[in-house]
Amino acid sequence: MSKEITSREQDYSQWYNDLIIKGGLADYTAVRGCMVIKPYGFALWENMRDVLDKMFKDTGHQNAYFPLFVPKSLFEAEEKNAEGFAKECAVVTHYRLKTDPNNKGKLIVDPEAKLEEELVVRPTSEAIIWSTYKGWIQSYRDLPILINQWANVVRWEMRTRLFLRTAEFLWQEGHTAHATKKEAIEEAEKMLEVYADFAENYMAMPVIMGIKSPNERFAGAEETYCIEALMQDGKALQAGTSHFLGQNFAKAFDVKFSDKENKLDYVWATSWGVSTRLIGALVMAHSDDDGLILPPRIAPLQVVIVPIYKGDEQKGMIDNKVNVIIKELKDLGIRVKYDDNENSRPGWKFAQYEMQGVPVRIAIGARDLENNVVEVARRDTKAKTSVSIDGIAFYVKELLLEIQLHIYNKAKEYQQAHITPANTWDEFVDLLDNKTGFISAHWDGTPETEEKIKELTKATIRCIPLNNTLEDGKCILTGNPSTQRVLFARAY
Repeated sequence: MSKEITSREQDYSQWYNDLIIKGGLADYTAVRGCMVIKPYGFALWENMRDVLDKMFKDTGHQNAYFPLFVPKSLFEAEEKNAEGFAKECAVVTHYRLKTDPNNKGKLIVDPEAKLEEELVVRPTSEAIIWSTYKGWIQSYRDLPILINQWANVVRWEMRTRLFLRTAEFLWQEGHTAHATKKEAIEEAEKMLEVYADFAENYMAMPVIMGIKSPNERFAGAEETYCIEALMQDGKALQAGTSHFLGQNFAKAFDVKFSDKENKLDYVWATSWGVSTRLIGALVMAHSDDDGLILPPRIAPLQVVIVPIYKGDEQKGMIDNKVNVIIKELKDLGIRVKYDDNENSRPGWKFAQYEMQGVPVRIAIGARDLENNVVEVARRDTKAKTSVSIDGIAFYVKELLLEIQLHIYNKAKEYQQAHITPANTWDEFVDLLDNKTGFISAHWDGTPETEEKIKELTKATIRCIPLNNTLEDGKCILTGNPSTQRVLFARAY
């Protein structure tokens, strides 16, 4: 274990922070509750964003952009949504500063520059988007509208944590409008499947697809679908949500359309989103006490090559061979870096790239050249292999696929081993205290019981799994009848 990183066993929270900072993903900033996403972290987000963006476009969606500011009256128009976000809102009340007449070096808010209407800094964009859709939609011919935006939002969190919960974060939010309830539900379910596909096949992070209980449902939604992931400390993390909004926002903003029979009706809506908290999920799902472990499909760098040499002559020979290897790797679409920086020793570079989670490291020295081999080290298992330079690019391509699958399978085994049934209250509490992960237990279906369980244990219903098996049972808290188990956990 690197001395620079706190171990997971010693302090999981500090381990996470160490990896974010020392792995070069993000940093703290002068703005309380916000973060700076550093180039390495932003490259990771760009890779995630690019994959998702293609998936959205492949399912018929287009990108647009809407204002950061929402007039307060529009925000208030959808009562449930406004109430749900009210405590997290940042509000702009003035538009100008001026010099303090009593202290020339200080700026103060100009009281004469008060806005006629206060502006909410968007915590989510339903209000501004649905007020816009009102002018776009008149007939069934205008539907469906399938729009996504990549943006930042502000939710004024008091207790923040890099990537997992910050006052400002980056995300995408899809907002769609449909002619029928059936189409809207199909859209919400389709986007949930897109998120699950991305999480499992690109992030190598197994997830459980389900629906939220009414208490955990998005404000203003009729149904919230979610993907839930399990972190290595046994806590759950909501990795993405997709909401069937019914006609709530259409009614709030009077968005109607003429159907094929020329009858007026309100449109049906969805919204769905994932954010930079996925980077936090990625870190906690896979990494170890030596640093990050990143799935090859989204890692900023897939391969790093480090030369080991003495003198310019050896360096020149290695450079010539490495240039050929790099071209072969790039021709196969592999992201590769040749680190011949003379300011750092090879051992330091090995530790640094291990910390940053680069999936494959290739070391090549003068003796390797004589034997026509390189040393290939994989980050996930730390296994090292001597491999012939002939055909090295195809070897690495296959190895990256193997690493991707291994990371997923390891996380999947952990998930499956940490879904435990509980049939009594004592079992339930004991499992929670031992950080078991997901607990499958009966619940009587009432918000009151759910809230009481949360109050007593800090555990919430993470989801009711899709296609859940129905079985008769008794609620773990009240003993009242139940028709199915749901998944509980403590969560981020």
